[in-house]
This record gives sequence, C-alpha cells and structure tokens, in this order.
Amino acid sequence: MATDSWAEAVDKQEAALDSMGKLQLKEKPEENGTTANANAKDSAPAKSEGEKAADDDEIEDVGAQSLLNKLIRNNLVNTTNQVEVLQKDPNSPLYSVKSFEELRLKPQLLQGVYGMGFNRPSKIQETALPMMLAEPPQNLIAQSQSGTGKTAAFVLAMLSHVDPNNKYPQCLCVSPTYELALQTGKVIEQMGKYYPEVKLVYAIRGNKLQRGMKLQEQIVIGTPGTMLDWCSKFKFIDPKKIKVFVLDEADVMIATQGHQDQSIRIQRMLPKNCQMLLFSATFEESVWNFAQRIVPDPNIIKLKREEETLDTIKQYYVLCNSKEEKFQALSNIYGAITIAQAMIFCHTRKTAGWLAGELSREGHQVALLSGEMQVEQRAAVIERFRDGKEKVLVTTNVCARGIDVEQVSVVINFDLPIDKDGNPDNETYLHRIGRTGRFGKRGLAINMVDSKMSMNILYRIQEHFSKQLFKIKTKHVLSPSSSQISAPL
Repeated sequence: MATDSWAEAVDKQEAALDSMGKLQLKEKPEENGTTANANAKDSAPAKSEGEKAADDDEIEDVGAQSLLNKLIRNNLVNTTNQVEVLQKDPNSPLYSVKSFEELRLKPQLLQGVYGMGFNRPSKIQETALPMMLAEPPQNLIAQSQSGTGKTAAFVLAMLSHVDPNNKYPQCLCVSPTYELALQTGKVIEQMGKYYPEVKLVYAIRGNKLQRGMKLQEQIVIGTPGTMLDWCSKFKFIDPKKIKVFVLDEADVMIATQGHQDQSIRIQRMLPKNCQMLLFSATFEESVWNFAQRIVPDPNIIKLKREEETLDTIKQYYVLCNSKEEKFQALSNIYGAITIAQAMIFCHTRKTAGWLAGELSREGHQVALLSGEMQVEQRAAVIERFRDGKEKVLVTTNVCARGIDVEQVSVVINFDLPIDKDGNPDNETYLHRIGRTGRFGKRGLAINMVDSKMSMNILYRIQEHFSKQLFKIKTKHVLSPSSSQISAPL
C-alpha cells in the first residue's frame, strides 16, 4: 500500500468504532494494578528475573547500532530540527552558507562533493562548514545524528586543510570501531576521488607497519588504541605536525572501555594550534564532560530535538494470561493491522525469534531483526521492510533503535519496555510508538499485558504521559471470530 494512503485505511478502521460499542474501550483498571477479568499470573516477576539472567537478553552495542544507521541511510535525512549555535566569541559574526560554491573550495573537492550527490549543504553543514574551514581554524563540538551529513562535513574540512606537497600525516580522525573507521574512510575516498595527491591510511588492528618507518599519507583514520600506538609507541606519526584532529561518535567512544582515556592521551600530544572537531549523536552529561576535556574554547552546534507527541496516536492494551495467549490475540488482530506496515517489539531476542517463527508458520510475511545477526544482515532486513517486501517487523528494542520507516502505522508492544531495573522505560515507549504518529499522521499502538506486573508498568507509563489508554476486552480479541473485526485497535 502506498505510504500516502495508509492514513485513509486507519480512518476506515476508526469508522467502524460505532459497530464495536461492546468493546467498552474506556473501562478503567482496578486499583490493585490489574483488572477484574485479567486473571493475571502472580509468577510473572520470577519470569522477568529469569529473562534478565538469560543470555538471550539484548545488550546494546552502540558501535554496531551507529554502523547500522550509516549502512541503512543512503540519502540525507530530511530533518526539521532547528540548529542552535553557541559561539566561542559571541561578538563574532555567524556565517552560514546555502551552497558549496560559497565555501570557495578547491575545484577538485567541489567536484568530489557533487560527485557524491550533495546538491546543497545540509542543515548542519550550512553552519558547521564555515566554522571548520575558517582561518585561523576554529574548534567545534557538534551534535549530529547519522544521515545529517556530518561525516562529509569533517571529511571536507580535513581535505581542505591538507597540504598535498607535504608527505606526512596532517589530519587524524579517531572512530570508536574498526567498521566505523572503514565507513569514514569510504567517504574520504569518494570525496577525494579527484584529489589523488592526498593519501589515506588506516590505523586499525591488523594493519602492521615496519618499525622505524614514517608515514607519508596525509590523513590517518583509525581506532584510539592503534592511533595512540602509532603516535607514541611506534612513532609512525609525528603528532606535533597534525593540523586537524577529529573525534567522531563521541557517545559511542565513551561507552567503550579504554577509548576515552586513549583519545585524551592522543589529544594531549597535539600542538595547541591544531583544530579539534568532536561529533556526538547525543549530549548527555558524560559526553559533554568528555567533549570539554578534548576540545578547548569550542564553538558548539546543537540540534534542538523535535518533540515527539502522542496526540495523533490511538493507544490500546489487550489483557492476556500468557505468552501463548498474547500470540493468539496478535494473530486475531493481524488482519486488521496490515493496512500498511507494523513493528512488533519484544524484550528478548529469544521471544522475538519464537514470535517471528510462529507468525511465519501461520503464513504471514514477517521480518526478524535480531542481535545475533551481523550488522550487514540487519541492514538488509531493514531495507526489505522499508521496501515493503515484508509487512511486519519483529524486533527487540535494541536492534530497532534509530530506525525510521515512514510507512509504519501500527506498533505493537508484545513486551512493554522496561529498563535494567524493571522500571518503565518511558523514553523508549515514546520512541517506539512515536514512529506511527509522525508528520501529523494518525497511528495505532497496542500494548500486550499478561500479568499484574506488566499492568502496573503500563499504569505508570500512562501516568507519566497523562494519556488515557483504552482497553480491548480479552474475549473479543481471543475469540475465533475476532479476526474478522475491523475495529479500532
């Protein structure tokens, strides 16, 4: 179904509301955290503890997630976020550009930019590039997600500052993982396609160099440990000759043991006039503290985050007694949710795998996104789902973080989102169901409840958002005839 017509299908579903008055959608839960007809299992907390202990729990790999976001985004994200700029010198004029010609780039670099498909600067490039290309160099801390053009921006800065006549390293770029370093390297190779005098080398695990040699490549990209060894232990690089130091994915960097300390040690070896550029998708306090240690006297670019709203999303919950009953309810609902595309969230990859298998056995087109997959496999699954080859994506929260598919009109929480301590994860709930209500569209969110504990979690989520959650009566969802229902879910 075309992406611009699914909202009409939702409206048709909601038009059936009058014929479904028996659902009693506004029935309130009782004070004990469940409902009179829930018959919830008291053993649920023990199950939850078991799931926490199980080795099938998803552990967030921020490096893999960042790489995945790069792989699945072929084009710039059309963001409506506003850019907030904090200048080192508030009295200095703030420049921004609307075209790459305004930057007065070397012709071979301008050719490389256009060859990559950039027609005009992205929102963050408009402001960041004049700062990065300024003389004298300006330091920068920038918040930017994948898909905003930030890699191309700092690559352009490195290529612009390099003197190709000098055959020694002049720019260092540190990435948190081997794979992310290779991705950045690809951008350097593409943008520098018409600038063959500038050479690139990878300071990554396995790239063995002979002791005593001096690098002749002008740009070095790699991971913190190897880069530090090349600067201090093996002296392949003279850090005092470095003009530009880029630290990419700072939030991923500090999540990896040792990387933060190694990055700081590299930075301390560089000359005071070296330009420092740091990028991070998030600006939590730990990231901010790290950034301030790395980058002295910075200009700062932040993205004002567009507030997600639940106003356009209808939210319901279904009462069940077990995982199997949740599956039965899901199967009966299934016919009504395939109006466009749906995402189903599970807490563990074991549950996600089981659910995808059961749905497939019933003949449904289902895609599974699991932490057991290689990043490239995950990217292929997302592309198939985005292209509409599968209508339903079963996933864990960790795997699907940061993934946006515009056609998604229904989100089902097969398991409610909780943090590592078993408390409601309100931000994740908002992020999950917020996928269905983007751009003023109307969406549906269905929460599966199978215990007093999960009902309590849902209660607390409802309290947090002050949003009424409507109930679908269990008997209607679980009855064999209910698969024919086209009621609002």
